[in-house]
Amino acid sequence: MGFVSPTAFAYWVILGASISNEAGGHCLPTASVLTAIAGQNIGVVSAAELSVRVELPEGGGQLAGFLLLAAFLVSFGFIRMSTRLMRSPRVPWWPGSVKTGGIHVHHLVFGIVLLMLAGFVEFALQPDSPWLEILAAAFGVGMGLTLDEFALWLHLEDVYWAEEGRKSVDAVVLATLLGGALMLGFTPLEGGDTGSVLGIATILVVDVGLAVIAALKGKYTLALIGILMPPVSLVAAIRLAKPGSPWARRRYHEGGEKLSRAMARGERSRMRYRRWQDRIGGAPSPVEPQERL
Repeated sequence: MGFVSPTAFAYWVILGASISNEAGGHCLPTASVLTAIAGQNIGVVSAAELSVRVELPEGGGQLAGFLLLAAFLVSFGFIRMSTRLMRSPRVPWWPGSVKTGGIHVHHLVFGIVLLMLAGFVEFALQPDSPWLEILAAAFGVGMGLTLDEFALWLHLEDVYWAEEGRKSVDAVVLATLLGGALMLGFTPLEGGDTGSVLGIATILVVDVGLAVIAALKGKYTLALIGILMPPVSLVAAIRLAKPGSPWARRRYHEGGEKLSRAMARGERSRMRYRRWQDRIGGAPSPVEPQERL
């Protein structure tokens, strides 16, 4: 079976698409474009002749942001895999924690140092490519090492494998979603009326209002993401509030249908999210029962 060549496919796409003109509008393909298409030998080629090209973001801030986010995810994935292997009895050969003078040096320390070094050099020297991208990747690695122990600097206690340690996974998920949204170009004014002050003010009021409602319903992560992607906070604002949220305490009466539905849905969502947390970060260690005195 043959395949349409990439060149031929591109020309056929041009036929069905509009072409932007210099004024920023759109028009149909011009006569010169159609003549060029007609002069092409549009045939089929074998699969071996096909080529696939993946384009990364261009240099500058866009590429630096992409590398930062990628390095962040890779470093988090590696360090979380490492800690899970250290915990497993099946791989006793895996290196253990870093200790000096009897003190366990958390990888959070290395992450903070890397963040400081990369940030200081970037602000002080403001280098061009490729050092900009290298510093961005180093900053991302530091972020991954640091946020992996977010629960430690929140509780000021080593709760990595405790129930409270789940907050580290929450922080990484939230940072990934916000970073990904920024990299994809989502902003509150995307596609809105930015030609007037009234239009901008209206968009911002609606955007912030939806995020506030989502937060009042106990959906804080969706509220934050919704600031960049308003449809997310819109869905969160429409759906039932979480039990115990300010909205539920104020508007859902004890024994009422809405509160019962909210509790049932909240429990299902909590159990589903906990399963994903365990897949990403590993399940917390079981709590040992305390001996009675």
